[in-house]
Amino acid sequence: MLPLVRDILVTSALPYANGPIHLGHMVEYIQTDLWARFQKMRGHRCFYVCADDAHGTPIMLRAQQEGITPEELVEKIGKEHRADFADFGIGFDNYYTTHSQENRYYAQLIYSRLNNLGLIATRTIRQAYDSIRNMFLPDRFIRGECPRCAASDQYGDACEACGATYSYTDLKNPVSVLSGTTPVEKESQHHFFRLPALTGWLRAWAEGEDHIQPEILNKLNEWFSAGLQEWDITRDAPYFGFEIPGTLGKYFYVWLDAPIGYMASFQNFCDRTTGLFFEEFWGTGSSTELYHFIGKDIAYFHTLFWPAQLHAAGFRTPTAVYCHGFLTINGQKMSKSRGTFIKARTYLEYLNPEYLRYYFAAKLNSGIDDLDFNLGDFIHRVNADLVGKVVNIASRCTGFITKRHDGRLAATLPNADMYAETVAAGDLIAEYYENRAMGAAMREVMLLADRANQYIDDKKPWVLAKETGRDTELQAICTQGLNLFRVIMIYLKPVLPRTAARAEEFLKDDPWNWESRRTPLLDHVIAPFEPLLVRVDPKQVQAMLEASKETLIAHSDPKVATPHTSFSPLEPIDPMISYEHFAALDLRVARILTAEEVAGSNKLLRLSLDIGSETRTVFAGIKATYHAKDLINRLTVMVVNLAPRTLRFGVSEGMVLAAGAGGKEIFLLSPDQGAQPGMRIK
Repeated sequence: MLPLVRDILVTSALPYANGPIHLGHMVEYIQTDLWARFQKMRGHRCFYVCADDAHGTPIMLRAQQEGITPEELVEKIGKEHRADFADFGIGFDNYYTTHSQENRYYAQLIYSRLNNLGLIATRTIRQAYDSIRNMFLPDRFIRGECPRCAASDQYGDACEACGATYSYTDLKNPVSVLSGTTPVEKESQHHFFRLPALTGWLRAWAEGEDHIQPEILNKLNEWFSAGLQEWDITRDAPYFGFEIPGTLGKYFYVWLDAPIGYMASFQNFCDRTTGLFFEEFWGTGSSTELYHFIGKDIAYFHTLFWPAQLHAAGFRTPTAVYCHGFLTINGQKMSKSRGTFIKARTYLEYLNPEYLRYYFAAKLNSGIDDLDFNLGDFIHRVNADLVGKVVNIASRCTGFITKRHDGRLAATLPNADMYAETVAAGDLIAEYYENRAMGAAMREVMLLADRANQYIDDKKPWVLAKETGRDTELQAICTQGLNLFRVIMIYLKPVLPRTAARAEEFLKDDPWNWESRRTPLLDHVIAPFEPLLVRVDPKQVQAMLEASKETLIAHSDPKVATPHTSFSPLEPIDPMISYEHFAALDLRVARILTAEEVAGSNKLLRLSLDIGSETRTVFAGIKATYHAKDLINRLTVMVVNLAPRTLRFGVSEGMVLAAGAGGKEIFLLSPDQGAQPGMRIK
């Protein structure tokens, strides 16, 4: 029985319209798309909208560099973004731009309502000014030496080397990135949103009805305790954006009109869709559900400013804001200087986008933990799960049906109980999808695939095919297998929409919804099977990395070296050992509590490891690949029953596991989500 139909509006954060989409962006759009597709399969009226964030100084300056107007730049980048999203199967119902009349209307409307309520203040401030370019400078257009660690060439608001945040006035030897001159200070009148006036309401909203995740609520409570500050919503000309009503040369700061782009995109969609009305979703009395999926780095804007201005301006507030973590690649942050900044288009030139959709789904959860794109694990997981388990079910059964029975499935299932159990598992999988526990959902699906493959192994249809008079039994077994495959593919349809569509075609089935699983295909003719997916070739992954590296070299500072990112040839497999020899190893999940460089060593880091029952010290030769600070709180795998070894730096009480040839090519092993320190590896 279908649940009551819900009205749902879903958004992702708006990508900035001055550069390409990269794999870090794709974590969010894939996560949102999986959730929205699942809701649609459940029969809910769910809409997914987004837009390009098209305003700001960087867009204006890049357009000048390219000799085109900002509008032309926004249109060009928008086409590239749309193509990338389409090729990754991101199913937007509407993708728009913040440089639109709809966005101008709602930005001015919200501002005027806030101003009428006395929530807009004006005062004169002093800002950095480039006297050569005759413009005020955003913090990111000022570079200098970090006041904390003295690292050179750092931004005016934060240091990439040590992570410190500060005011541009604290920088040593600051310069404008536009002219190379030292900024001067200049006065300007700015408009401020009086956010502190809404502190009480914001506290109540944040703490009620699961609007935000616990980790984000903890951060908000820190901001509440420190005291909220008035928000500067002004930028001075020259600037590409919307002029503030009643002013001359004053523009809305991009972060004011960017979230309003959600409203503008939906308004544009309503204007083109019969029977869809803006007020039903954004009015104060709306009973619809509104969900924002965003990165944790922009939680400040989406959980403070955005709900506050919506509430004060007389619009409904979000049902929930869901934050996710960052993408790391092989355990490290994506970095242009390290050569791990992979553009979406570069990935698409070498690999199937549904492989990445599945890999991200297998690692996503409802929290804000970072997600690691481990290239070796990616190859293994796609090949083992999608090709070796799921597609393998269909390929093992279809040939016997098409060759022996003219493509007709049997009229009954030989194991109806097993089919019923597979159908019943859909309730738990649906719960996981609903709660954004995608990784848990994928694990349940793969367990079902394992059981289906075990059924086929036990029944051995290839043996039955050689025996006289057993064609009816063979048909029934293969019908069972194909129906199990069908249910599994229904569960994977939000993740693999194109592969699922091909499976629907080969099974000659109607497009699946979540309830389609309940009725098996019986006495039904199917088409001949064609491979739905092929194995990932490691050479394709290597080619993608090389292409990314070439792109980075072409566009990066020639003084910045690009680290080696290629794989060494695989080592030959060692001689076989007995199970007893393997069982003698005690492998445990360990959490890295501390990590520090070892004085006098070019290779070693000293790690303090929590293994559940105690803490161990291990010296690991991974210094060439990992920064000590990046390892804190990371889970890894440790050999805990290795005899202690005395080094000249101290005693090493075990060994952490890593792959690679050594030097800069070494990668720590990491357990899957849910593992805890002390768990034994089996």
